[in-house]
Amino acid sequence: MPKVLKVPKVLKVKNEKSSQMKKETKNTITDALEAYLQQHNMSANSFCAKSGINASTLSAIRAKKDFINAGNDKEVIIADKYYVILAEHIGYKLEKTYWEVVPTPQMSRILATLEDAKEFGDTNVIIGATGCGKTFISGLFVNEHPNDCFIIKVGSTDNISDLLDKIIDTLKIPTAKTKSKKLRAIMQYLKSLKLNGHKPMIIFDEAEYMKQPALCSMKELYDNLKGTCAIILVGTDQLVQSLDKLRKKNKEGIPQLYRRIKFGIRILQPIDKSFKDFLKGISDKGLVKFLCANCENYGELHDVLVPAMREAERLGEELTEKFVRTMFNFPVL
Repeated sequence: MPKVLKVPKVLKVKNEKSSQMKKETKNTITDALEAYLQQHNMSANSFCAKSGINASTLSAIRAKKDFINAGNDKEVIIADKYYVILAEHIGYKLEKTYWEVVPTPQMSRILATLEDAKEFGDTNVIIGATGCGKTFISGLFVNEHPNDCFIIKVGSTDNISDLLDKIIDTLKIPTAKTKSKKLRAIMQYLKSLKLNGHKPMIIFDEAEYMKQPALCSMKELYDNLKGTCAIILVGTDQLVQSLDKLRKKNKEGIPQLYRRIKFGIRILQPIDKSFKDFLKGISDKGLVKFLCANCENYGELHDVLVPAMREAERLGEELTEKFVRTMFNFPVL
């Protein structure tokens, strides 16, 4: 059974967009940070590297100081943005959450795959429809394993150099000059993590955008890191189609890559478009019917429900089909 991830606690912050963050809120975030560092056995230096907050600022925050020494006997107030960054990195919500984590079949399969891959240093390819929660669930997993797991989002215009730079930036390792040196530096860093008792994993999200050179680099990573670092490609069926097309054309490196990952491909089951587990709290049957008719996936359901729930609460209105139709400019029946 996959590990059950904890849903982050919610901290409600009232009326702080137009004023400075309250001291009480800052202290609560700081306490949550201390619990996070202890839970994950993470050093302050490691957290600084991941979050981008400098060591002196983090030290002052942990001491619950309001100011930081800026040199020349000057002190400056610690900006609210640093507390926002802290909250984001430790998964502590500063605003009310309208979208609950639902244990879908896709979530169970993804978590089981990631757990096994991390434990044994496997390479897997996770294929699922757009909007089934691949990115969201992968992010939850990475947040649960901040010392070991890293996620790289592949862009539609990324070439191999772009992708290697993204990995280097995420791992926070010195930049090499050539592609081959960058690749070696990445592999050496991940091997060092393994030697130091970690179980490293790199997740490439939206991997359907990977071009042939990037896919070939996955083969090299596989060959050098098998059993040492888990490599996960997450994408839509376009990734499998692209691999199959390149393989049939006998493009350089692709048949070799396909042989290595063939039995590591995991196809997620189709989305349940009744959304019954997401819509249990909605009493308006017309709204349920409207959502099922107009939403193709969990992502679209989120994009309708969250702003609608927020606006209904703001206006003191009931969440009904009529309200949602009016808000999103659908004809009111």
